[in-house]
Amino acid sequence: MFALADLEHRYGAASAVRVAAWTADAGSHWLLVGPSGCGKSTLLSILAGLVTPTRGRVVVAGTEPAALSGGARDRWRGRHVGLVPQRLHLVGALSVRDNLRLAQYLAGVGVDDARIRELLEAVGVAGLAARAPRSLSQGQAPRVAIARAVVNRPRLLLADEPTASLDDAHAAAALELLRAQAVANGATLVVASHDARVR
Repeated sequence: MFALADLEHRYGAASAVRVAAWTADAGSHWLLVGPSGCGKSTLLSILAGLVTPTRGRVVVAGTEPAALSGGARDRWRGRHVGLVPQRLHLVGALSVRDNLRLAQYLAGVGVDDARIRELLEAVGVAGLAARAPRSLSQGQAPRVAIARAVVNRPRLLLADEPTASLDDAHAAAALELLRAQAVANGATLVVASHDARVR
């Protein structure tokens, strides 16, 4: 599913990430554990093709993201990578439904309202499809972000600190939802967290 080799990313003189080698099979689940600032988010951004490493080789879903131009890389990411960022970045001017439609549109896969309805139902927010993200509760917003991340059936699902702002019950529910959606899509799942509840 993905392979990293001789990877390093630097911010100025400081090395943020170093990985000698890491290969992940399709459908495998991984947990990156470490304190804030240790490079977990940077590594997820490299896997998502959002950051080009200073050196090394990254192959995800048979493609080297660094070899793609900006627009092509964005479309590739939209089709193959689902990302639940630490800050959810739901588009406030759009409804819950339209946030998922936008993810499909940007990936160039065509809007599939049946898929969106199915996912919103699966994550337990079907009744909120017409609502604006600002009206969502602390437990509802991450569910919408997870639905948006998996709407295009990605082969790689990445979640950055998905429990950081959640109480115990919502944290457990968010983790189970990520696992369930990864299994449903046969996706490789990588969760980055410093939360001791995530194991």
